[in-house]
Amino acid sequence: MAAYTVASPLCTWLVAACICNGGGGGKYKNSQFSSFSKSKKKRVFSSSMEFKCNSFSSFSRNLYGGSSNICGLMSSCFAFEPCDEFYINNYNNNSSNNHNNNINNNNVLGFLGDSSFFGSKFGHITRKQRRSNRAFHSGGAMAVAAESSTEVTGKNKPVTKQRRVVVTGMGVVSPLGHEVDLFYNNLLEGVSGVSEIENFDCAAFPTRIAGEIKSFSTEGWVAPKLSKRMDKFMLYMLTAGKKALADGGITEDLMNEIDKSKCGVLIGSGMGGMKVFYDAIEALRISYKKMNPFCVPFATTNMGSAMLAIDLGWMGPNYSISTACATSNFCILNAANHIIRGEADLMLCGGSDAAIIPIGLGGFVACKALSQRNNDPTKASRPWDANRDGFVMGEGAGVLLLEELDHALERGAEIYAEFLGGSFTCDAYHMTEPHPQGAGVALCIEKALVEAGLAKEDINYVNAHATSTPMGDLKEYQALVRCFGENPELRINSSKSMTGHLLGAAGAIEAVATVQAIRTGWLHPNINLENPDEGVDTKLLVGPKKERFNVKAALSNSFGFGGQNSSIIFAPYK
Repeated sequence: MAAYTVASPLCTWLVAACICNGGGGGKYKNSQFSSFSKSKKKRVFSSSMEFKCNSFSSFSRNLYGGSSNICGLMSSCFAFEPCDEFYINNYNNNSSNNHNNNINNNNVLGFLGDSSFFGSKFGHITRKQRRSNRAFHSGGAMAVAAESSTEVTGKNKPVTKQRRVVVTGMGVVSPLGHEVDLFYNNLLEGVSGVSEIENFDCAAFPTRIAGEIKSFSTEGWVAPKLSKRMDKFMLYMLTAGKKALADGGITEDLMNEIDKSKCGVLIGSGMGGMKVFYDAIEALRISYKKMNPFCVPFATTNMGSAMLAIDLGWMGPNYSISTACATSNFCILNAANHIIRGEADLMLCGGSDAAIIPIGLGGFVACKALSQRNNDPTKASRPWDANRDGFVMGEGAGVLLLEELDHALERGAEIYAEFLGGSFTCDAYHMTEPHPQGAGVALCIEKALVEAGLAKEDINYVNAHATSTPMGDLKEYQALVRCFGENPELRINSSKSMTGHLLGAAGAIEAVATVQAIRTGWLHPNINLENPDEGVDTKLLVGPKKERFNVKAALSNSFGFGGQNSSIIFAPYK
């Protein structure tokens, strides 16, 4: 599983603030678990126990000295062999016949006990002693690892059937409407939500268009006092979250009956409370006394999930994930995993972002990532079109109510679709550019298929990430063709051609669109695809009009800065 960040991007905002001011102006198969066999676990644990860390002086030399500092760091601290200090101290401990009783302590105290952290007091040991000690201790390490893996996987846990995850509710706040049906109907009709920015004066910016929400009310969803204080990303999140509950039939009476310790919230944000933080910076120019006392908690990415849980009294898993524009998919997959593991029966999950403010627009303008088609806003977002010139910012929130199948059936919930699985990977290539061969994307898709227990031919619909950027669209398309090109039924579209790019919320509203495609049997069009890019076969892409289609299994992709890749899979419930 790819590494991901659970953090608030405050430093990013500070940098962007300087830029702006300076510039002026049955389907989830058991194979998921069986493939990670006991023998494989032994190999993983034993290799992780054979970890080498040379003395601090060697570490410092490799870290700070010479042009090969990174290579030095890798060779000194990540080689898979214990160091001299480890052997020396454990060798002395062994001679005292303490090993059998203290193996766990010795493995740790070998670094922190008799030896000096800055170098050994005992000098160098012989190769024979090193080999003898390595064999002696690696056997102990393997025993500990094997014992641990056995304990984790089976001894204390009864064998239970695989818990299935279904979608029973959805909520949206978007440039195309704040109700799920309205949102998807606008997508089906090819309506663009992109227009001129009205929330602030952006005349000095080269980009003056966005998928901006023009009218929005929290009445009936958020307390008036909080509505005045909270950042928009939190207001969007709370509103969409409560709409998902209402859509899922979670009434007040039912709320009083369910086990709230098995109910959780996992809704992320790629940018967090940018407006609250931006206002605090402006206030600080006058005096810290002018700053909003809530500026720090209301700026952090986790506070939306926390406030929603506080409002609902839900005491299960509660946190947020921030992986740039892949945020929502990370949250949805992790929420499903909490249900699969039995840690929750109900999970609200998705993403929210509200970055269409001077600092947000200025930051992306500085990256040269945005379209400048200001004279024709509705034509600006054009995935796979040869004349695309960048993505269009959007804002809003999308929230899914995921539920354990038996729990949903017991309360008589309407089941919209089944969540089959997903995956994360990292390109490990560049901060903002996709991998030239699309290796991370292809790996992510293939892993998602394995997790869902599906073959490539089982997927016949893809809601692509496709943001209307020159490089990103093409690399994703090529990866999709490599994975699914043999399937004559495959259809691909991009919701962003109409919504713009909602950043951390994009994956969530696209998951809603994917589920709606399953429910309605209609695929929304790709608008503005007038001159397809070279190498793009339009036979795979949905055309300029909606299409009637029977979705067998659907893949939704989301990718983010830092090389974050995520793919999730839905299918009709059977």
